[in-house]
Amino acid sequence: MLLWLCISVSLSYSSYAVDCSTDTVGLCTPTIEEIIQETITEEIIHEADGITTITTTTHDITTTTVTNENSDNILDSDNDFVVTSKDGEMDIDWGGQGPASMPSGNSCGQLGTDKCAMITGSGNSVSANNVSGMGTTFVNTIDISDLNIKHGGQTNYSIKVDKQDASDSIYMHITGKDGSTNVFSGTDVLSASGTNSGYQTYENSFDFAGSITSIVIEIGGRDINLAVGPLFDSVQVNVLYNVINTIITQQITTVEMFIALNIDAPEDVIDLVEDVFDANDIVNTDQGLDFTPIEIDEPTYQEVEIEIEEIQIAEIEIANEIETEIDTVVEEVEPDMDTEVKQETETETKEDTTDTKPEQENETQEEVAEEESKQEEVKEKPKEVVEKKEEPKEEPKKETAKEKAAKKIVKKMDDKKRYDSNNQMKTLIVMQVLGNSKTFFDSQKTLLDRQGFFSDAILPDTIIPNNNMAQYLLFAGSDGMMNEMIEQQWRVTSE
Repeated sequence: MLLWLCISVSLSYSSYAVDCSTDTVGLCTPTIEEIIQETITEEIIHEADGITTITTTTHDITTTTVTNENSDNILDSDNDFVVTSKDGEMDIDWGGQGPASMPSGNSCGQLGTDKCAMITGSGNSVSANNVSGMGTTFVNTIDISDLNIKHGGQTNYSIKVDKQDASDSIYMHITGKDGSTNVFSGTDVLSASGTNSGYQTYENSFDFAGSITSIVIEIGGRDINLAVGPLFDSVQVNVLYNVINTIITQQITTVEMFIALNIDAPEDVIDLVEDVFDANDIVNTDQGLDFTPIEIDEPTYQEVEIEIEEIQIAEIEIANEIETEIDTVVEEVEPDMDTEVKQETETETKEDTTDTKPEQENETQEEVAEEESKQEEVKEKPKEVVEKKEEPKEEPKKETAKEKAAKKIVKKMDDKKRYDSNNQMKTLIVMQVLGNSKTFFDSQKTLLDRQGFFSDAILPDTIIPNNNMAQYLLFAGSDGMMNEMIEQQWRVTSE
């Protein structure tokens, strides 16, 4: 008859906490989260000859990794986000609102001799991206849907500007969209009207959350005096975004253990197995189950000494309690005892005085007769003097409280583990405490090698020197002995 019993336990724990989701604005801290779901299933099968226990441990490990990815410059045509006409080097007009020009050479001031973009409109209206103070705009829309941005991030920009007329103005605007929905929108006034900024490089960033599929870049401003408007070149935009990867792995470990009902194993084998399991932890490794020794702190002299003192104190307290109880009982019983003893004594005295006088006289006569007969026997026996000295009896040595406490400590040790290293050390320390030898291990001596004991001579390798004399004695002696034996046999046969 078989009986199955199945037990299932499920546990879960994590090693890190990922603080990044679709609602996170900006960049998350790169991290790794590991959530382990542990399920332990135990199946017990009772059979006629024993019990089989099958333990299955399943680890479902969910590893979540958060990283910050970089799109690199999406206005660089070599990165395949824009074509050459939309490149950030401003060799070609992006298109937009209001008048503009694309000068080159010395007309670009400190931006370089290649082409640059110039804002030439003097109007003051609201741009298509809802930015006021607009006379001219350069607009560039970039599709970044291939980046698959889902968990927010940050858009960084860099632009070089040369504003020769302080009354002019120039701004930078970026809009992030998820399809047709605006996710974020940011505007920086690079150089406002009335600011004599000259040549500058401007950098900044805008944080966003969730998903974006496209970036709209708008660079605009005003040319108030219609002389030389604000110039710009080398526009760069990078998108840094959070990427969350989740990997789920499963590890299954099965351990089957059979316990026989009729155990024929020798006792010493069973003790050895128990010692192994008591002294080691079972750990699960990539190669299977393994044993890891349990760290046990060895007892110190001070710990054993304190333990003995505690036992002594406990025994003294128990002895005092017993003595107090005895004194209490005696005090309660003594008055009654005194009365009873007096009555019995008076009764016995009366009986002795009346009844024992004739008996005492008879006993006295008998004793005198016996003494005379003994003296006559001694006179008749030969005079042998045997002197016997009675040896004094040795009184049994009383155990001290410290010795009793030490014996209790030793008795506490498990018989099966009495000879392991930890208990052996504890026994040795108990002996030190009893002998009051704290400095037992202090005076350690180093044994020196005997001078001249070792030789510098080198034995030859792969060479066996011949010893002709030894060979002669060995072989000739053996031959001679064999010949002698043969001769003896021949003589016996001939006779």
